[in-house]
Amino acid sequence: MNHELLQMLWIAVAYFIGSIPFGFLAGKMRGIDIRQHGSGNIGATNVLRTLGKPVGITVLIFDIAKGVAPVVLAKYFSDSSTIPIFAAVATILGHNYTCFLGFKGGKGIATSAGALAPLIPIPLLVAVLVWLILFFASRYVSVASIAAALSLPITLGIIFATGKAWAPVLFGFTLLLSILAIWRHRSNIQKLRAGTENRFQRKKSNTPAPDDDPTAPLT
Repeated sequence: MNHELLQMLWIAVAYFIGSIPFGFLAGKMRGIDIRQHGSGNIGATNVLRTLGKPVGITVLIFDIAKGVAPVVLAKYFSDSSTIPIFAAVATILGHNYTCFLGFKGGKGIATSAGALAPLIPIPLLVAVLVWLILFFASRYVSVASIAAALSLPITLGIIFATGKAWAPVLFGFTLLLSILAIWRHRSNIQKLRAGTENRFQRKKSNTPAPDDDPTAPLT
């Protein structure tokens, strides 16, 4: 098998790793379809507010890990600087459009954070700080997530402007993530404009309520 085919195979593997719907599986282990509760999202935030903190944090860790693993392995086994970036894109798309659930997945924030950690740790740290500040200030996950995503190309651009070697593929990757984050949160943006977006509130009970209202965007 030639080198190029191995690289393409790894990108496909990264997609399938990203496609593993841990939030959905956690719901099934508790006897529910997480897509029918809360926001209907399979991400960690909806799992947390529907099934409780321990399950939600576990799903968050797994969603981050499935972003980290393909990129770290690609960096280790590939001599190409672009294959880890393509692996990151693939695993994020896998989470957002999982083949196991009819190509409907989560918002991709946690998996994106995991995929970015081995590639651009400083911009990721800035994005995490932006997310935390805006989340605790507004209690809107959507606002925090969109702002954090937008901070990535801005921070990376500043780093390049201060003397670091220009990496157009890496910058394009962060720009793509920002656009994807806005696209995945478009319904939440409409709710924010209409004043109908709900602030995050974690459920106190581990049992999902049948009349649970949809909440803001989740990972």
